[in-house]
Amino acid sequence: MVLRNAVHKDLYADSVALMRVAARLAEPPGVETVSLVMGTPANRDVLARSGLLTDPGRDAGPNDLLVAVRGEPDAVDHALALVTDALSGPGEGAPGTGADTGPPVRSLVGAPAGASLALISTPGPYAAAEAFKALRLGMHAFVFSDHVPIEQEVLLKREAARRGLLVMGPDCGTAVISGIPLGFANEVRPGRVGLVGASGTGLQQVSSLLHSMGAGVSHVIGTGSRDVSAEVGGLTMRAGLDALAADPATEVIVLVSKPPAPQVAEQLLRHASALGKAVVACFLGAQDCTVAPPGVTLAPTLFEAARSAASLAVGGALPPGEELPEVPAPTPPRHLLRALYAGGTFAHEAAWLLGPVLGDITRTAPPPVPGAAPRLPDRHLVLDLGDDEFTVGRPHPMIDPTVRTEYLRAALADPRSAAVVLDVVIGHGAAANPAAALAGALAEAPADAPPVIAFVVGTDDDRQGLTAQRRILRDAGAYVVDSSTTAARACAELLATSCDLALVPAASASASASASAPASAATSASASRIGETA
Repeated sequence: MVLRNAVHKDLYADSVALMRVAARLAEPPGVETVSLVMGTPANRDVLARSGLLTDPGRDAGPNDLLVAVRGEPDAVDHALALVTDALSGPGEGAPGTGADTGPPVRSLVGAPAGASLALISTPGPYAAAEAFKALRLGMHAFVFSDHVPIEQEVLLKREAARRGLLVMGPDCGTAVISGIPLGFANEVRPGRVGLVGASGTGLQQVSSLLHSMGAGVSHVIGTGSRDVSAEVGGLTMRAGLDALAADPATEVIVLVSKPPAPQVAEQLLRHASALGKAVVACFLGAQDCTVAPPGVTLAPTLFEAARSAASLAVGGALPPGEELPEVPAPTPPRHLLRALYAGGTFAHEAAWLLGPVLGDITRTAPPPVPGAAPRLPDRHLVLDLGDDEFTVGRPHPMIDPTVRTEYLRAALADPRSAAVVLDVVIGHGAAANPAAALAGALAEAPADAPPVIAFVVGTDDDRQGLTAQRRILRDAGAYVVDSSTTAARACAELLATSCDLALVPAASASASASASAPASAATSASASRIGETA
C-alpha cells in the first residue's frame, strides 16, 4: 500500500461534490481510502491526524484542492489521474436539484436579475462574507458551508431579520423552498404543512412521513444546527415561523429540533402560540417542554410530529402507526443493542427513547483503523456514523456506506449483539442505491447473526424509490419498519424484559395542547413571503 497526495491549485468544489467524487474514486479494487478536501489549515490538520497527509499536501492553500489516496500503487495513480475529469462530470455541482441551470454564476453581483435566493457552499472562512452580499442584494441565503464562527452566524441572522430575509444555516443541509429541494432533501407532494428545523435528517423524516400519510408540504426551512443555541437564540427558527405564518399556502407549521436552550424553547413556543396557525413542536428530548401554550401541540417523537401535523392538515382520525415486527427474542450471550445511524437526529432520538428502557448506552466507539475490523464496546451502542470522527478521509455515510458497512459486519459477527438498527436515507444528495451495500453485508452474515431492524427515509418519488429500497432490505432478511420512532420502540420491546412503552411515547402522549387556535394577524410585519422565493 502507498499513500499519495496531489494538490490542484485554485480548484474549488463544494463539499457534496467532493464527497461524491471521493466515493466514486474509492470504488475500484486496490483503492483503500480517498479524501478530497480544500486545503484549509483545519482540513490539513484533520488529514495529518488521520495519517493521510504527505509533504505535497502540507503546501496546499485554502483555495487549493487537496487529494489524498491510499491503496495499491497502480490503483492510486489511476485515481489521482481521474480527479479533475470526475469533478467536471454531470451531477457534481452545488447541492440542489442537479438540473441544468445554465452557465455557473461566479459572483453574486452577477446573479440573474430577480434571483431571490443564494445557495452558498464556499469554505467556511468565506461563507459569511458571501451571505452578507446575498442579503444586501435582497436575497435569502441557504448556507451549506460549515465551520463558520458562531459570532458571524449571529451577525448574519440579525442582519437578515432587519431586512426581512432568511439565513438558512450555516451548516444547513436540508430545505425545500416552493418545491425546489436544496441540499439533502426528498421529493414530497405539495401541500399545507410547512416545516422549520435545526435538524436535516429530522426534517427529511417528518416531511417523508407526511407524504406517506397523505399530507403535503409547502416549504421546508432548515436553520442550521446551532440556531436554537443560547448564543444564536433561534433567530432563523423565529423568522421561519413568521414566514410560514405569512404564507397563504401554509396552514400547519411543524418545528423540529434537538433540545433547544431552555430559554430559547420557551420563547419559540410563546412566539408560535401568537401566530394564529396550528403549530406542532417536536423538540426531541427537551425535558423542560412539558406544557404547550394555546395553539401548539407538543410531539415527543418524529413520528408523532408527522402524525399530528397530518391529522391537522388532512382532517379526520390520526393515521395509525405500524405494528411492531415479531422479532425473535435474543438468547445469551446476546444482550447488546448496536444502532448504526447515518442520521445524527435518529441517533439522538433513539438514545433518548431507549435510555430509560435499556439503561447504560454509549454514543461513542473507536474510529475504524484501515485494514482492521471496528471494535465494538461491551455496552449498548447508539452511533452517529455521520459524525466528523467517522468521516475523516471518507464521504458521509449517506453518500458512501463503506464505513457503516464495516461496523455492520462487525456487529453481525459479534456474539454479544442482540439487535442491529439501520437507517437508509434516500433522495437528493444520497447514494444511488444505499440499501444494496447494506444488503450485501447482511447476505454475508453468519447463520446465527442478530436480527436487523431497518427503516428508510424517503418517498417513491425519490430516484432511489422508497418501496424498492425497502424490498432490498427485506429480501436480505431485515425487519423493515416505517420510521425511526418505530425502530426504537421495536428495540425496546425486543431487548427489555419488562418494557414500559410509555417511555417511548405513543400517539396519546403527543397532544399536550389544542392546535386549533383561530387565525389571527399576529405575524411579524417583516415576515418573508417565501412563496415567492426561487
